[in-house]
Amino acid sequence: MRIGFVGTGTITEAMVTGIVDSPLEVAEIIVSPRNREIAARLADRFPAVRIAKDNQAVVDAAEILFLAIRPQIAEEVITELTFRKGQSVVSVIAATDRPRLLSWINEEVDLTQAVPLPFVAEREGVTAIYPQNPEVAALFAALGTAVECETREEYDLLAAASALMGTYFGILDRTTGWLAEKGMEREKARAYLAPLYASLAQTAVRAEATPLDTLRREFSTPGGLNEQVFDDFERGGGSRALTEALEAVLRRIKR
Repeated sequence: MRIGFVGTGTITEAMVTGIVDSPLEVAEIIVSPRNREIAARLADRFPAVRIAKDNQAVVDAAEILFLAIRPQIAEEVITELTFRKGQSVVSVIAATDRPRLLSWINEEVDLTQAVPLPFVAEREGVTAIYPQNPEVAALFAALGTAVECETREEYDLLAAASALMGTYFGILDRTTGWLAEKGMEREKARAYLAPLYASLAQTAVRAEATPLDTLRREFSTPGGLNEQVFDDFERGGGSRALTEALEAVLRRIKR
């Protein structure tokens, strides 16, 4: 199998790293030269990686082709390329719908959309794909977990929810900063909080049959500190602000 990447950014680097370390049988990984620093780093690290002379050379060589381009320049880049009929193409371009992608590709390809996250580098990523595609699902399953969406609506909802990653780190940063303002060393605060949040996430994964609201109550003693913080969060409009932010990003994805 030959895999190609048009676009050589952070997600491409994460995917290539995960693929090389996975059990997938990959003869060659071809990357575009657009980001020379990342392309060179990948080629230096992994013998299976080859830097193509241009984007069209990536398209021509790839059996599975990934489009990993920033949405702001996606139309410009894709419309300059010539694809093969029936070629397997996977778009990881954010907030770009299927009809637009197909119009830019202008060929009858087998198009799958995916939302890989940086954790695929450690083969711990969970990736939503649409439509269902056994070959693409097997590839992402080797990089962690693949979730095959049955409808475009499911895919858009998961894409919107994945936009909370920055918020997660933002909350961690704000809490660490608050502890630092109170006199604690920032490094010590982070050393405590990061594993704490990681353990909570693992609890949610392991207890997959338990409703999340039940977990919240189990981790909140009645009248205790955890219950107080969540109640203040609710009264302060935290849940409303979160819901409004998700609705706004969903509108952006659907437009």
